[in-house]
Amino acid sequence: MKRVGFRWLERGSCRHPEGMTIAGGSLCAVEFPALVGVIEHPTRGLFLFDTGYDPAFIKATKPFPERFYRWTTPVSIGEAERWQVWLKHHQIDEAAIAGTIVSHFHGDHVAGLQHLAHLPVHCAKAGLDALRTKGRIARVRNGLLAELVPHDIDTNARFFEDARPIALPTAFAPFGQGHDILGDGSLLAVELPGHCAGHWGLALETQEGRPVLLAADAVWSGRSIAERLPPPRLTTALLGDTPCYRETLDLLCSAARSNPELAILPSHCASSARAFRGDGDAA
Repeated sequence: MKRVGFRWLERGSCRHPEGMTIAGGSLCAVEFPALVGVIEHPTRGLFLFDTGYDPAFIKATKPFPERFYRWTTPVSIGEAERWQVWLKHHQIDEAAIAGTIVSHFHGDHVAGLQHLAHLPVHCAKAGLDALRTKGRIARVRNGLLAELVPHDIDTNARFFEDARPIALPTAFAPFGQGHDILGDGSLLAVELPGHCAGHWGLALETQEGRPVLLAADAVWSGRSIAERLPPPRLTTALLGDTPCYRETLDLLCSAARSNPELAILPSHCASSARAFRGDGDAA
């Protein structure tokens, strides 16, 4: 794989009962950061893997039934999450951003998409179709907010399903195939079904030579992988497909066991993020 620069940065957070995300978890609400991948390609520029929370989320959840999303999953979106403030804090040159890679269309992953609507959006056609075919109540129940997705996204959409399939390096086994979204083997979209329609992760290799699998919401925490603990069926049935979710979890557990050098990064796990950066232990 062609190596890329990579940073895993927080942009907002939400609070939710832990027990809804992992079997045997506490009923108390815990904080889940929304993490964004900043990928520096050696020749193509910067790509964002998801966008995290954005003040646009507050606007999108003002009316009913969308407000139920905000009530059931209280969010923390402050001044630090404003687009220009966040970019400046992390020394990201907006002019260097070449596109976004959307793991799936839940509101906490696409809330900032309007800032980059003029750029290519790499995403799953299945996810976009699901967003458009559901009614408002069904969308809210499934974590989807149509207002956050640019109306003309089709102009710039580049679908994972259409990208060339190629074999993944052995460091990602048992995941065997990725889709080469840039055509040079640097960023390989990996289907991780179960969480919702059109849910994909991303395989890459950092400049330091470390293989990384961005797992999005295939799990909410590294502990789920370490202890093979899925969310309760209530959660997975509400959002997606329980048997499929658990098959994906099994693959992630096998990958972690077989490849100690592989960093598997869920989009809402603070401890996995700290461990990846080298300032904390995995959980």
